[in-house]
Amino acid sequence: MHNTLVINVDIGETRVALVEEGVLGELYVEREQDRSPVGNIYLGKVTRVLPGMQAAFVDIGLDRAAFLHVEDVVPEEDLEQLLSNEHAHDHSSNARGGNARFDHPEEDPEEESSSRGKRISRKTPIRDVLREGQEIVVQVSKGPISTKGARVTSHVALPGRYVVYMPTVDHIGISKRIGSEKERKRLREAIEAFKPPSGGLIVRTVAQGLTKRELKADVGYLVKQWERAMKKRQGVRRAPACLYADLDIVLRAARDLFTENVHRIIIDDAKEHERLVEFVSVFMPERVKDVLLYDGDSPVFDEYGIEDEIARALSRKVPLPSGGYLIIDQAEALTAIDVNTGRFTGRGKDLEETILQTNLEAVKEIGYQLRFRNIGGLIVLDFIDMERSSHREKTYRALIEVLKCDKAKTTAVRLSELGLVEMTRKRTRESLGRTLHEPCFYCDGTGSLASKTTVCHEILRQLRREKDQLPGYKIIVNAHPAICDMLQREKKAHIEDAQVRFTRQIVLSPKREYHLEQFDLSSA
Repeated sequence: MHNTLVINVDIGETRVALVEEGVLGELYVEREQDRSPVGNIYLGKVTRVLPGMQAAFVDIGLDRAAFLHVEDVVPEEDLEQLLSNEHAHDHSSNARGGNARFDHPEEDPEEESSSRGKRISRKTPIRDVLREGQEIVVQVSKGPISTKGARVTSHVALPGRYVVYMPTVDHIGISKRIGSEKERKRLREAIEAFKPPSGGLIVRTVAQGLTKRELKADVGYLVKQWERAMKKRQGVRRAPACLYADLDIVLRAARDLFTENVHRIIIDDAKEHERLVEFVSVFMPERVKDVLLYDGDSPVFDEYGIEDEIARALSRKVPLPSGGYLIIDQAEALTAIDVNTGRFTGRGKDLEETILQTNLEAVKEIGYQLRFRNIGGLIVLDFIDMERSSHREKTYRALIEVLKCDKAKTTAVRLSELGLVEMTRKRTRESLGRTLHEPCFYCDGTGSLASKTTVCHEILRQLRREKDQLPGYKIIVNAHPAICDMLQREKKAHIEDAQVRFTRQIVLSPKREYHLEQFDLSSA
């Protein structure tokens, strides 16, 4: 089966699904009012400098101030020197090229290099390089997550289709995924020939086999993008201001996901299809024929079974092929994934083999779920306990192999005797679950409520507290109908006992608009 990019353009929302061998591998969602700022370049204003954290908060025009660490700062005088160098050279080029990487610039391991250039030491006092009220050029490297603001850096990276241009460092790197030494040497020599006087370049994996002309065009385009952003900065009267905005999700998908491993793009909007064809014809003219317009009667995600797969993959309980299952609980501090055998009995095998098979199935599903849901941060995997050390080692090795396929940076410690693995996965944007879901307004996201019995006894205790402050003989209990029903039936004897003990008449008043845990007392 072929790998396919399926793009659904709807009113106010666009979704991109990467279907790999018939299985939904990745899903990206962009809404009109919640467009990701990752990759955008801003002229920001430093609002707070925190020496104790070696960091500062920068206002870039978003709802929350962005976080800037001292290691991500380019000193003001160094940036001015870079700008003067660029104005002294004319980097004109009839360029064509891409833009920033898809959704998370720092998350793609193919762009790794041996050096990122000279940076400020983390030991440098933050007040030596930043002051409150200072204007500074920054790029969003990590979008806002939960209650945290975006993370920004002064070390700008503008990735194109074939190269990444870094204006603030002087370095040339080749993607580590290009294995041929001969090709690496050829690309290095080619890129050195037209490297800009200021800044550095990294050659991406998709540049294999490209001509010097194609590489030069991409470099020229990116240099012009940076020059336009700096020219716009000169015209800005007051920070914050956006100097450069990344492409929207449709064009980003074509630029970053439409690789040689993806055989076609299917999009269901005629206008966006026309725009997409125009974009692809500039960067990949030989692939224009692979951009198809879907004109079926049913929604495109329904046609390819993507809607059902989204519902299945985002549920708390995820089944395994043999009958076991995973329970995935995502909290603020960490994500816990619990492996269970369920109804799997091993088909005559001994218990240890049954457990091993379930854990190995779980490893494969865990790798998929982490990537599909974009779960990041601290993750604890609770495998079924294995007595044999060889089985623990086999499960751990299988996990490491699965994680190698993940674009996000991951680390995992060895499986403990209790069957636990602690791991981390780099997080640069909200998980898919938190993008598509929100905390339950009724339980406030806790997943549970006080039981009806608990609320009934709390009402009886409150009667004791307030009886002397309520005038008159009659006390009215306003509560949810389910609570009133329990008080009238199962707790009737308790109400009668309270009436005798407090020498007051208790009247129940059901209120449909009340929350299950809500109640109040009043006098007649």
